[in-house]
Amino acid sequence: MKAELIEKASKIIPEPQLLINVVSRRVQQLNNGQSPLIPTTPHMGNANIALTEIIEGKLVYKTESELSSEENK
Repeated sequence: MKAELIEKASKIIPEPQLLINVVSRRVQQLNNGQSPLIPTTPHMGNANIALTEIIEGKLVYKTESELSSEENK
């Protein structure tokens, strides 16, 4: 993973554990055959793809509390 991508993504998802979980889940999805949401180059690993998707706003997440509040509406 590129440090600059981690730094930029951490500005969008400031909580380190949450960022790790989002990237990890997306890498798993990419490994299972889901298509990237961004244009990629051959040298990009799945973690860099996931981080770039976060940075570009292509990948969104919701916390459990946000999901719970939506269910209660």
